[in-house]
Amino acid sequence: MSSQMIIQRLQQVEAVMREHDHWQTQPPEAEAFASSEPFCLDTLEPLEWLQWALIPRFHALIEAGAPLPQNFAVTPYYEVSLADSTPGHAALLLALGQFDALFQDPTA
Repeated sequence: MSSQMIIQRLQQVEAVMREHDHWQTQPPEAEAFASSEPFCLDTLEPLEWLQWALIPRFHALIEAGAPLPQNFAVTPYYEVSLADSTPGHAALLLALGQFDALFQDPTA
């Protein structure tokens, strides 16, 4: 998996979020990131976590040359946490699925 492909998929997710007015201009309060829950589900909305935690974290890992997660997937969380009526629902799940596909072991 190439870093360039990961960056392209992250940009695709961001583009879908922007297109459907989910991209925020102001970050949540710092305390929101102190959650011990997965996806900060007790302090952040699912799309906030995507914008303010997942996307920046992957960019930081790539820039640092750090190891990337293996067999990683976020789409199942969004399939459950996003209402079908969420603007851009199908496009967002598609973009997330394409991102997740980069982390799947093809031999598994």
